[in-house]
Amino acid sequence: MDNLEYKKYPIGKFQYPEKISDVELDGHIEVVKDFPGKLKCLVEKWSDDMLDTQYREGGWTVRQLINHLSDSHMQSVGRFKMALTEDNPTIKPYDETKWAELQDSRSEPIKAALLILEGLHCRWIHLLKTMTNKEFDRTYFHPDYNKKINLRENLAFYAWHCDHHYAHIENLKKEKGW
Repeated sequence: MDNLEYKKYPIGKFQYPEKISDVELDGHIEVVKDFPGKLKCLVEKWSDDMLDTQYREGGWTVRQLINHLSDSHMQSVGRFKMALTEDNPTIKPYDETKWAELQDSRSEPIKAALLILEGLHCRWIHLLKTMTNKEFDRTYFHPDYNKKINLRENLAFYAWHCDHHYAHIENLKKEKGW
């Protein structure tokens, strides 16, 4: 893996697993549960200059990345709730790149995004811990991928998403000696 590829995918690209065991599911839930506090500890003392640093050339700033996390995770919780209350609903994709260019992502202090993640993940974990295996098998249809995605797969993706973007920020911190 070359350096640019590593900077884009520091933990590797996400691969949809064929099967997700209950033990793996529990591990994914723990990642999602711990993520807001872990992220806050990593960035809470960063200056605006640090937050406005791109994690890689051509990539988002840390500020944009943290705002992206709150946007993306809100989308995921919505998809969970739609899949739990409708039969294989078609979700509405969004252009995350364009969202990251909006002024709230580019210039808003990260405090609001961190608070959103903290509250959202608290509710998400409550939902996840009350779901049955049958509910985790419920699906939604993703038109960009032209496929059904079950909630086990969605959770696996978002556990990866947490670790993926955390690694972007952590690697930047190490690279810069912060």
